[in-house]
Amino acid sequence: MSDVKASILVVDDDLAIRELLQEHLSRVGYDVTTAAEGDAMRQQLTQAKVDLIVLDIMMPGDDGFTLCREIREHSQVPIIMLTASSDETDRVVGLEIGADDYLAKPFSARELQARVKALLRRSSFTRADNPRFVCFDRWRLDTLAHELISDQGKASPISGADFALLQLFLAHPNEVLDRDTISGVTRGRESMPLDRVVDVAVSRLRQRLGDQGRNPRLIKTVRGAGYLLAATVTHAAE
Repeated sequence: MSDVKASILVVDDDLAIRELLQEHLSRVGYDVTTAAEGDAMRQQLTQAKVDLIVLDIMMPGDDGFTLCREIREHSQVPIIMLTASSDETDRVVGLEIGADDYLAKPFSARELQARVKALLRRSSFTRADNPRFVCFDRWRLDTLAHELISDQGKASPISGADFALLQLFLAHPNEVLDRDTISGVTRGRESMPLDRVVDVAVSRLRQRLGDQGRNPRLIKTVRGAGYLLAATVTHAAE
């Protein structure tokens, strides 16, 4: 992304926030467009390629949750959700429906910039010099199409947050990853006390891998230490 400006779409019904984010993100080198509501967002998405979306939750008409679900039906573009609520529920719901990160208002422009940079870096890791497929257990991860493929050949899309967490485990097989490492890579910051987001993310990934139950076989809980992917990982170009 060093040769071409990354394109960011800011969706928020608050004009002041749209103008502030457009000014700040443009100043640090991004190509920024804005939309005040869902219909304007849809129009922007049909007109040009977008590399990342900053999406407010509370908006008139279709709220951010509805729009996030709609986007995830056809795109894995990174999404940062903005919430005016300090309630953990908004954060958990946003991540469960496919958002990649969240920010609670009010937030600093510097923090948003750091989150944007981390997400864009994470989403661009599938370069041409990397093997396309990562194989483990009875699964293959298609890093180009962002699909999880079973040993029966059934492919299902995997969202940005799930994709990033799985990528982290696959890069460190049979290693214990603590909560702060997982939170830092997938959320861009250390985990907070009583923050359930890491646990929710791991639980959701286990469900995607059919690794549920009292004693998960693939993603194991190491009490007092973190989580571990118990699998042999190989790579393939096709």
